[in-house]
Amino acid sequence: MANSNYELAMQSIDEAHAQDPKIVVIDGTNQPYELHYSRKMSEYLEKHSPNAAAVLRLAVRAQHFRRWEVPRDSYPMNRQGYHSWRSYLKNRQAQLVHELCLNSGYLEEDATRVAALIRKEDLRKDEETQVLEDIACLVFLDDQFEEFEKQHDEEKIVAILRKTWGKMSARGHELALDISMSDHAKTLITKALSRD
Repeated sequence: MANSNYELAMQSIDEAHAQDPKIVVIDGTNQPYELHYSRKMSEYLEKHSPNAAAVLRLAVRAQHFRRWEVPRDSYPMNRQGYHSWRSYLKNRQAQLVHELCLNSGYLEEDATRVAALIRKEDLRKDEETQVLEDIACLVFLDDQFEEFEKQHDEEKIVAILRKTWGKMSARGHELALDISMSDHAKTLITKALSRD
């Protein structure tokens, strides 16, 4: 039998991610994008904090829970629209995962903690929230950055890299510097960091 609550919650999270209609090819295999993303998040959590508590493991795995249901273009395509979209998503994802945790047998206290982590409450003061932020930044750099850099000019990319770096802890920086990247991506990162 599963370590019951945890395994049931993880299974439910992955079943939801598997419904993402966006398909990506990973090592020659088609996968729903959010399932790939969430597994990548868990892989980086294992590297960053192998002894992480179950509530953090759940929050990391569920960070983008059912995100595809609220597309970016459902909000104005400007900076304010982007921030409104992100804020709405954080709260929605936290609420949905809170319910999922309760339905998996977790007590209110743990379900509330998972939701708080997904909302990234007390970032910089809460060690587990900072770990989740580090993981999200690492996955961006490892899995999304090279596609992102094709869509934006160098000035914007460097600004985003500086912002990403500023969100991370020393442990996050250490892991980021180990990520395999193209020479061009490395050049942009060096440029971003040299402006400090």
